[in-house]
Amino acid sequence: MRRVMDRKLLVWLMLLAAWVFIVRCLSGCSVGKDDGGKLQDLEFTVVGDSEVPAELMATIEEKKTSDFKLTYTDGQGLYIVAGYGEQPSGGYSISVNALYLTENSIVIDTELKGPESKEKGGTEKSYPYIVVKTGYLEEPVVFQ
Repeated sequence: MRRVMDRKLLVWLMLLAAWVFIVRCLSGCSVGKDDGGKLQDLEFTVVGDSEVPAELMATIEEKKTSDFKLTYTDGQGLYIVAGYGEQPSGGYSISVNALYLTENSIVIDTELKGPESKEKGGTEKSYPYIVVKTGYLEEPVVFQ
């Protein structure tokens, strides 16, 4: 009886050791990491409201009161949208500081700029957003 128990314990210990070995080996593997290294800048166009697809424009109208980031594709181009929510006045602008491709993603960096001190923004609230169109790519978009 003791021999059977010793063999069962030995089998369990061997299985546990094999499992630990396999898990440790597999956890060291990676399919590929995005190290954030820029491969190339992407060409883009800032799109006006009249050129935005209707479905995308409806989504923008729905979300414009708060900060939002979204992407949309029509199969030919990739639209990247960054909205900055409700602002106390007009006169705001948005700049695209960077749009580039990495190994595993597209990175976009935008910045909201307030009204110039000389410029009167008015008293009406505004909802600044920017729509950027680039060539069709399937990589995920990272907003910075």
